[in-house]
Amino acid sequence: MRTIDLNADLGEGFGVWRMGDDDAMLKLVTSASIACGFHAGDPEMMAKSFRAAKGAGVAVGAHVSFPDLAGFGRRALEMSPSEIEHVVAYQIGAAEALARVAQHKLTYVKAHGALANLAERDSRIAGAIADAVAKVDPRLRLLAIARSEQGPAATKAGLSVAQEIFADRAYAEDGRLAPRREAGAVLHDAKTIVARALNMLEDGAIVTRCGARLLTPIDSICVHGDTPGAVAIARALRAALQAAGWRVQSFAAA
Repeated sequence: MRTIDLNADLGEGFGVWRMGDDDAMLKLVTSASIACGFHAGDPEMMAKSFRAAKGAGVAVGAHVSFPDLAGFGRRALEMSPSEIEHVVAYQIGAAEALARVAQHKLTYVKAHGALANLAERDSRIAGAIADAVAKVDPRLRLLAIARSEQGPAATKAGLSVAQEIFADRAYAEDGRLAPRREAGAVLHDAKTIVARALNMLEDGAIVTRCGARLLTPIDSICVHGDTPGAVAIARALRAALQAAGWRVQSFAAA
């Protein structure tokens, strides 16, 4: 049976502030990327998220970002590759420690927001992220944006890599994610999202806004936890995947 991972970015709150319905999402996804305190999250939120994921049988990863809490990690900061390597290593260390406190095991790392978008195109930034992962814990896998610089950087650093597509994001004609500031960059209609995701899996390709198909391995599908209607989207997508003969399973278990 064909297998595919369904992941979401969770733990994206801090203090008394919450975003999304993590409890509902953990009943649907097979991997959860947990915010590490730089774009969202705090020690209490991280420990709670890891503990909840363990209880739900969901694999966990460190969701690393620029140190930009006020901007939710969606603003590109002027940082050198060395600085990026260090802030990523810092977040992985925190995630590994709190996962251990929650008696869960960290299995992968995924970049968030502006950091991920820059690493999609810039090999130096992709390399800095991959080097941080390899130096902190080379057993961790890198969850990389499909057809991006992240995959080759991970391979060069000696890491195992999983390729990710986004159910709720549009792709430009070069295969890169359409910037969020553009109209239609974030998708909301569950039927459209499900049909598009199934097409991409069947073709083994990213589908761009104009319908072009760009071949790529696909190991995981992301539904953003902060997207309005995320739970309904994830529920519809999981049901459709299973109906189409896919086994929904974490790539970290493969």
